[in-house]
Amino acid sequence: MKEQEETKFKAGQTVFAKVDPSVKLIIRRYYQQIYYCQFAEDLKKKELALFEREIQE
Repeated sequence: MKEQEETKFKAGQTVFAKVDPSVKLIIRRYYQQIYYCQFAEDLKKKELALFEREIQE
């Protein structure tokens, strides 16, 4: 069985996109080097798919 990949950010963690740091995001999942993030203020809004380099704490 393959070990889970070490990631900088964990599911459930609150982060911000570097392009718009005023918008709070929540990491939903990490898959194949992409973080899938929900908007903290509107969970029904379409989620974002971001690379690690596009995210800041």
